[in-house]
Amino acid sequence: MGLLPDRHPNLDFFVLDIADAVPKDDTATMEHPLFSLATKPDMRHLEYRNGDNVLKIRPSGLGLPTIFDKDILIFVISQLMARRNRGEPIGDTVRFSARELCISTNRQIGGDHYKRLEDAFSRLQGTQFVTNIRTGGKIETRIFSLVDEAGFVRKDNEQFRLDYCEVKLSRWLMRAIESQEVVSISREYFRLRRPLERRLYEIARKHCGNSPKWQIGLAKLQAKTGSNAPAKKFRHNIREIIKADVTPSYYFELSENDLVIVRPRHPSRPIANGVMLPVWAEEKARAIAREKGWDYYALLEEWRAFAGAGSPPDNPGAAFIGFCKKKPALR
Repeated sequence: MGLLPDRHPNLDFFVLDIADAVPKDDTATMEHPLFSLATKPDMRHLEYRNGDNVLKIRPSGLGLPTIFDKDILIFVISQLMARRNRGEPIGDTVRFSARELCISTNRQIGGDHYKRLEDAFSRLQGTQFVTNIRTGGKIETRIFSLVDEAGFVRKDNEQFRLDYCEVKLSRWLMRAIESQEVVSISREYFRLRRPLERRLYEIARKHCGNSPKWQIGLAKLQAKTGSNAPAKKFRHNIREIIKADVTPSYYFELSENDLVIVRPRHPSRPIANGVMLPVWAEEKARAIAREKGWDYYALLEEWRAFAGAGSPPDNPGAAFIGFCKKKPALR
């Protein structure tokens, strides 16, 4: 089973703010299994323990939030971080159109998307978490939801078309954003079909990052994913994902003694003076190169020579993307 199709290959630059916002995920929800991997309503009451950390999850009336519901949070966090990086003030509420969300997260536009959005908002707001997970240098032991409010406005006409959506993040998530406890993720994440593939990617991104190798026991990995499949079925699922080999940025191995090994596909390479180019920047630059008709490696070598000639850039990834955007289109 391969990746989902790229549903909006030529639409990114119609909405400039959305196209320029690098997808970002918060490290707290990447670390802990807050989202269900089920494709049907999941009404389980869950409790996870990791040392002194305790996490209890009580589902909404529509069940637990799914890993696909998390796309909305990733989108909102990405927009807030993009504004912050531009030096603009940010708050806990983001307003956006359903079209912008669909383009950014590789979703289909139209159909019953307003009903799917309403259900997702209900799960994100209605599910309660009781936790003492650390975020922003503090320890919280309280009951909260991932979003305080969420909804949308539809135009009062015969079609009842969506006008805009609005999400107000919880204080718990806002503290992670304000403390910059977020990491960039690959846009290809939104093309992963299986819920487990998405969960494995964010675990790899959180724990392996740009390191040459990270490993974990199969049983412990299953606990981190939140999968409730029997151990034999989970092992089979991991082998299927390894065989498909479509996980962006990382590939997985499973040893004979049930040790899962994660390695980056393209380890970050030094530019000059030890400065590293992050994987996310290379992925976005490849997309720009394809759009403009340039050979990616020619752009990379040209920029390496340019960046190595002077003082190393403070933000190599952003500097490389800016360099690529300034190149004229060849087609």
